[in-house]
Amino acid sequence: MKILRTRAASVSRQGLCAALLVAGLTTAAVGASPPHRAGQGDPSPGPDNPQSRPHGVPNLTLPDLVPRPGTGKPDPNATRGDTPDGATGIPATALAAYKNAEKLAKERYPSCHIPWQLVAGIGKVESEHAAAYGLRSDGLTDRPIRGPRLTGGQFAVIKDTDGGRWDGDKEYDRAVGPTQFIPSTWESFGADGNGDGKQDPNNIFDATAATARYLCSGGKDMNNPGDLDRAILSYNQSREYVNAVLAWMRAYKNSNVGAVPDPSPSRPGTPSWNTPTPPSSRPSKPGSTSPARPAETGRGGTPGKQNPPAKPSPTKPEKPNNPGNADKPGGNGNGGETKPTPPTPTPAPVTRLDRVGDGTLEATANETFTERARVRALDATGRPAPERTRVRFEIIGDTHARFLGSALSVTVPTDRSGLATAPEIHAGDWPGQFTVRATVEGRDITPVDFHANVKTAPARRADTLVRVGEDPLKATPKSTFAQKIQIKALGKDQPIAETAITATVLAKDGKTPAKTGPYFKDTDGKQLRTLALPKTGKDGTVTLPELFTDEQAGTFVLRLATADGTTLTLELTVTAPPAAEPSGSPAPSGAAKPVQ
Repeated sequence: MKILRTRAASVSRQGLCAALLVAGLTTAAVGASPPHRAGQGDPSPGPDNPQSRPHGVPNLTLPDLVPRPGTGKPDPNATRGDTPDGATGIPATALAAYKNAEKLAKERYPSCHIPWQLVAGIGKVESEHAAAYGLRSDGLTDRPIRGPRLTGGQFAVIKDTDGGRWDGDKEYDRAVGPTQFIPSTWESFGADGNGDGKQDPNNIFDATAATARYLCSGGKDMNNPGDLDRAILSYNQSREYVNAVLAWMRAYKNSNVGAVPDPSPSRPGTPSWNTPTPPSSRPSKPGSTSPARPAETGRGGTPGKQNPPAKPSPTKPEKPNNPGNADKPGGNGNGGETKPTPPTPTPAPVTRLDRVGDGTLEATANETFTERARVRALDATGRPAPERTRVRFEIIGDTHARFLGSALSVTVPTDRSGLATAPEIHAGDWPGQFTVRATVEGRDITPVDFHANVKTAPARRADTLVRVGEDPLKATPKSTFAQKIQIKALGKDQPIAETAITATVLAKDGKTPAKTGPYFKDTDGKQLRTLALPKTGKDGTVTLPELFTDEQAGTFVLRLATADGTTLTLELTVTAPPAAEPSGSPAPSGAAKPVQ
């Protein structure tokens, strides 16, 4: 009991100090900054606001809710117990900052009615109240709190806006501070929460005051559920994020939240909410942030103190193993003792899918999409879901598009990072739009949709003209060519439909237009030696009309050309028949005479 009294006294002292600090900070901050009048607040962030785009991995674990009396169902408006515990206790400095932000907001944005518990919900989800970074009583941390570089992938692409002033990166932005502000957002909504004349997103007093300012912008009233929802969505456009923040806000409102000592970092440079937890120390309850480590904490005691041994339960003593059974099952050669096998940790189930990329797929008809649909499966803490989680991708809509293999749906396992990538999609021959939907097999979670667009293919040009058939084109004067002449237009060895071709009869030199020789006929029967042919069909072919000859014999050239300059020349030969021998001519000498 002495230990518990000592701890309670310590917490009480910190709570008292925090209360005095809030009072002093409020007086200083209000004196340093003029109050905002009602209706003169900041404008609401626009739809392209970078703060709302994916900028990190928030902790979306929900608080541990207690059942409603007599129902056995969780009560969203109640939490476990009436005293602060690992879930509802808040580090003293963080709690002082949250309450200070509420008091400043009452002075500056009186119609906003923002509660400190909402700001605390943001701080809980974004950085676990900065507890893992060495939070100090002056509001700063031993190590900076920075999100990932916003270079794309599962996060937004945000190029540098602050010259690396806050995030140490001169190429891309990173979210900074206990409430994870994008530098450009801080430039517009930064605040001085501790009255030191500075606006520093790395100071929890400044960061929380700015969070209140940001959420209240545009004249929003947090007593209005619609305004409350819009405010949180402007921080992160994720319904799971809104649910987590609201759940923690209600947990703090409906429990006896107290200050707990500012904890020391769990690992240098790494936040506890983004640190892989060893199986032996994983929390057994969702929302627990202070798991008991068996090697350090005794049951019901304090860290570093071992409780007295528990009294043996009144059960039959176990029979010791035979010391000589070291080589038999159950024996280990240590006096017959058998070491217990630690339980295998059960992976946390997937609770959401996050889109990777901008969610837009585009291709031209009859081609393959260069981009693929990709999602990341995450558990409730924002960590990757278990490897080989089965993600189903489905094509939805009136389209000829198909996954390679002509499938409308496929199932893909995730990799170690939780990433699932759909196979390539062939666009088909129909222009239009359709949806690619990603879901998790066996889990009722919100699907992720990708918008896909198939554009009309631009008219392809023929780069080759070929004749169908190889027989020589020969005829006699005043007749017709017996062979039908058929031409095929090709583009990259594929048939090109709707190709316009002009046929022209030339002299033997292949340059001079022929004035005599082969010709076509128009509808009136007049001779034509230049003719625009019908456009090629779907198979890329066109058949020339009948080609006539006049009395002129000789060699001619038939040139076929497209408007783009693709040509083909064919040789036409008109051969006069051999002259017939005249009747009654004398028989050659030596010829046999007819028998009389």
